[in-house]
Parts: sequence; structure tokens; C-alpha cells
Amino acid sequence: MNLKSCFVASVALFLSAAWGAASAQSEKPPMPATFDNPVVSGFASDPSVCRAGDDYYLVTSTFEYLPGLPVYHSKDLVHWRLVGNALSRPGQLTFEGRKSSQSIFAPTIRCEPGRFYIVTTDVGGIGNFFLTATDPAGEWSDPVRLPESEFGMDPSFFFDDDGTVYYTRHGGGRNGGVYQARVDVKAGKLLDKPRLIWSGMGGIWPEGPHLYKREGWYYIMIAEGGTSYDHRITMARSRSPWGPFEPHPDNPVLTHRHQPDSPFQALGHADLVMTPKGDWWATLLAIRPQQAAGGRHHHIGRETLLSPVHWRADGWPEFGQQGVLAQPQPTRGLPDWAPWPAAPVRETFAAQRRLPPHWTFLRTYAPGQWSLTERPGQLRLTGARIGLDVVGTPSFIGRRQERLNQRFATQLDFQPGDAGDAAGVALRMNESHHALLRISGGMGGTERRVECVQQLGGKARVLASAPAPAGALQLQVLADPRQYALAWRGAEGADGAARWQALCSIPTHELSTETSTGFTGVYMGLYAVSATARAATADFSWVDFEALGP
Repeated sequence: MNLKSCFVASVALFLSAAWGAASAQSEKPPMPATFDNPVVSGFASDPSVCRAGDDYYLVTSTFEYLPGLPVYHSKDLVHWRLVGNALSRPGQLTFEGRKSSQSIFAPTIRCEPGRFYIVTTDVGGIGNFFLTATDPAGEWSDPVRLPESEFGMDPSFFFDDDGTVYYTRHGGGRNGGVYQARVDVKAGKLLDKPRLIWSGMGGIWPEGPHLYKREGWYYIMIAEGGTSYDHRITMARSRSPWGPFEPHPDNPVLTHRHQPDSPFQALGHADLVMTPKGDWWATLLAIRPQQAAGGRHHHIGRETLLSPVHWRADGWPEFGQQGVLAQPQPTRGLPDWAPWPAAPVRETFAAQRRLPPHWTFLRTYAPGQWSLTERPGQLRLTGARIGLDVVGTPSFIGRRQERLNQRFATQLDFQPGDAGDAAGVALRMNESHHALLRISGGMGGTERRVECVQQLGGKARVLASAPAPAGALQLQVLADPRQYALAWRGAEGADGAARWQALCSIPTHELSTETSTGFTGVYMGLYAVSATARAATADFSWVDFEALGP
């Protein structure tokens, strides 16, 4: 371990010990009777979970965004905080040239004594690979490739009692199944050619497999039916990790495909974890669709939910409430209730601080496009020659929209030098579907305007425009389940800030997965674009990120 890794690990251990000491000295918060899903709201799909002692760690997929593979920490399985990203530095991977919703697919995290593993797929890139770390907060290793002659995705590791490590993945595409081989994690290579061990229950895309062992039985769990409204979780078991596998008599074990009135849909891609007291829980993904435009639409992505799992006398598990998931859920069987302190609404920037791990870029780490030191106290974006409608790395930094009801605001100092220069706030789903609240230049850059621009189906249109006064401006997005309300005002002065000026509103369904396709959710972020080689710079003083409801 190098000095930097030792320092990071030491700081993490110190903070953990300090938190534990402080918690021991104060009274533990009382356990409520119920909790509400989702437990990680906003785009947090394909969740995988593991336990190390009394600590739980969770990782989700991130597709074209970097840093990627976010690692969350919890003490009670309900309250999670982001502690780092497994893909956190240049040189590990790049996604240049990849379309949205490609690159990092479903990961699996496993906690082994003294070491943590994440195994996942880089679709369109290096294929399946794994990373290791001694501290889940990072840093993580460079990718260790697991090359195969045939495409496979959604890999998982299972560490058996005899030291054998099994590599289990999806293969065969839409009508494929679960393939498995042994893997030498120390040497970083497969020991067998993966072979088919279970084809599932006949649903399309039998994916996201995980292998477990309990009381002498090997259990295989997968998701079937495609990751939309027909999604479901199925299981089978065998006395051998190679099968033959006997299906669960009540498959699917968890689904809402016949529950159209449930607030949660598309349940699937689950992982299991056991508490120190022997209680079992499952993390899984689901969506919260809204009725709009004559159908169901979800726009903030596939979220992470938590389900109780009870083992019956016949050795089969039961999920939720007889195979469905009610809202709210009973807390019986959870570890002690342990919420984290609330994050501040306003985030400021300083030259001596790193960007927090919730900020991400597109496809690369955007070198040369952002700085915390060129204007201390500000986040500076240097406009790229491309915008958000191009498969590339525009000057964009964003974070997941975490609530259906959310406020996102910033203060921006930007003086365009050309009519094509622009900077402001972006609501991004993908290249063909996004919205901008921006300051742009007039002819020759002699005057500024604040504009609301929407990219819908690959076609851009200006929805509203107003003259912009001199000086810094504040830009705001108020989100609710049905719409985004975009507004602006002048920066704070001696008499405080002016009133917000409403500029436009955008229906959320126009940024939904059903409208735009893809596997991600809306990101709220900052962006800048330059029309010429004379790069325009935009300075952001702060960002407000405020939950206004679920």
C-alpha cells in the first residue's frame, strides 16, 4: 500500500472511530415502527450490497458518468451516505465516444476479510473486470480484466467456504441465461470457460445473477422480464453450485408487474445481505412512474429499495409481503436505527478542497474544463466547443436529481464574448433530451439574455427569453413530480436578492425514460459552451441542493 492509500485509510479509520465514539456517548435514536422506500432515491440502479462487521456498503451502476461506481455506507440499511467512487481517477477507464447509457453496467460488491471487491461490466469497452480496495471509501485498484471470447455482463463473485471463488454472469443476450466459472482473484483470471447453469423461468434478459449459500443449499437469484414494467425477481437452488437448479415454487419471488397501482414498478435486480443477528434483507431497484401524456413516465431513474426477506420452514425465502412490497415497510429485523447528519443545503467551493464525490462528468474527468483555483472561492467552467447534444465531453458537471421534489440553484458570473457563448444550469437525461436555463450572448456579445432552451427528440427550441441585467445572476430549478419550474434573479446586493422571475416550465415526462429511452435518470448540473476558440469562462459561487419532499 502506498503512502497516499495509507493516509486515506487512516483518515477513514479515524473518522469511523470518532463517529463510533460520539455515537456511543449519545443516546441512540429510537427505532420507528416503519421506514419508507426508496432508501437511495434518484438514479441508483442495479444496487449491490455487502456487510463488513456492523457496516454495510452498497454500489450502483453509473453508465457514462465519471467518477463512477459510487460506494455508499450505512449502519442500518436504511440511511446511506456516499463515501467515494470506485472509479475515481484518470487512467482507470475512459468512456470517450460512448453513447448515453453505455459503459458501466450492473456491479456487484463483496466484503471479504481485509479486502473489498467490485466486479462489473464496461459495455463497449474492456468488458468484465473487477477492482479491489482495503477501504471501501477508496482508493480502489486499477481494473483487472476478465476477458472472454463471448460477451457476458452483470458479473458477480461468490466466495465459498472452501476458498473457491465463483464468477457468475448473464450470457446469451435476450433469451440467454446464467453462466458460471471459477475465478482466481489473486491472479486475476478465470479458471474455466463459463458454462450455462440456469436459464431462469422463461422471462427475457435473465440477468443480474447472484449466488449464495445457506444451510448447505446454493441459491441463484436473477432478474427477468427486462428492466421495465415486466421486471421480476426469480430464484432457484441446488446442493451444488453447478446445479441442476430447482426453481422456487412461488416464482417470481418479488414483482409488481401485476400491481399497476403500486407507487413502485419494475422491481428487480436484487442482492441479499444478512445482519449480525441473522435477519435477511434485499436491496433492489424500482421506479416511481407518474401519470402523464396518457401513460406512465419515470424521469429520475431506477432507485434503490429495501425489502425484508424471511426464510420459510421449507428453506425457501419470502420477499416483502408475500412477493410484493408495501409502503411503508416494518423496521423489525433491522440493525439499530442510525441516520446520518443532514447535508447542508448550500455547497460552496474552495481551492484547498476537493470536489465532493457526488459531482460527476460525462465520459472523462473533463481535464482543462474546470478549476477550483483559477478564481478561488468559485467553481470555474471553461466552455467547450461542444454542447450537451454531442456524444463527447462537454463542459458539464452534475449530480443526480435525488428527489421528485427538489430545488437546485446557483449563482453565476458570466460575460459572453460571442453570440454563441452560453453558461448556466442543465437538466440532462441524454444528448437528445435535456433542458437549459442559461445566460447567452447577443450579437457580438454586446448584450446578455437569460434563456430557457429545451432539447426534445434531438431538436432544440428556445422556450422563453428575457434581457439579463449586468452582474452575477442566480438561476433556480424547482422540481415536482409533474414539472420543472425555471426562474432567475439578480445576485444578492445590499438590500438582498430580487424576487425570482419565472421564465418557463418543462413537463417532467419530456425528460423521462419512456420519452428518451436509456437507463439513467435526470442529472442537475452546471454547464458552459464557447462558440469560438476564445474560450468563455463561467464562475459559479455556490450551489443549493435542497430536498423539498420525497
